[in-house]
Amino acid sequence: MTPLGRVVRLQVQTEPLKRGEKPHRVYGTAAIVEVERLLLSPTGAIGFDAEGGRVLDVHNTAHPSTRYSDGNTVSFALTSHYARMRERFGPHMVDGCAGENVLVETAAPLRLSDVGKHLGLRGANGEILELANACVALPCVEFSKFAIRNQDATPAQLKPVLQFLDEGTRGFYVTAAREGTVTVGDELVVLD
Repeated sequence: MTPLGRVVRLQVQTEPLKRGEKPHRVYGTAAIVEVERLLLSPTGAIGFDAEGGRVLDVHNTAHPSTRYSDGNTVSFALTSHYARMRERFGPHMVDGCAGENVLVETAAPLRLSDVGKHLGLRGANGEILELANACVALPCVEFSKFAIRNQDATPAQLKPVLQFLDEGTRGFYVTAAREGTVTVGDELVVLD
């Protein structure tokens, strides 16, 4: 087992982050809510706030306006990738703005090819929640326009942005193999 980094933030999307109709959709972060802990399952994420209230993530299959599609029930991102995005696009690329559920602190950028697809989250008690089907969260046009702060960007202007945000810079999708709780301080690990 190889440790990759510690969980530093947990959040859910209460509604879609892309608003409007194509081709005029815009990306916004207002529906991102930080939570105290996450309950992950094969059907998605449920957040719990400081008072214990449930907050259903929009990618959970049970959400009334679910944005679930094959393989996108849970997402994670890396602080080292946010540092790269801030360096290229500016300070508005704050940690968590891509809408991932789990933010992991890492010293260096990572690619899926570096770590493989067999990941897990290890809690303080040593219990491991396996994360299956790891894949890259492909960047979308709306997030790319948000990154460069240009809603009128042309395809030629967006192409290098989309390429930069690909290969996991924007984040990763996984599916929890079973139900389990994640808290800040848990560790993302590669399962050998």
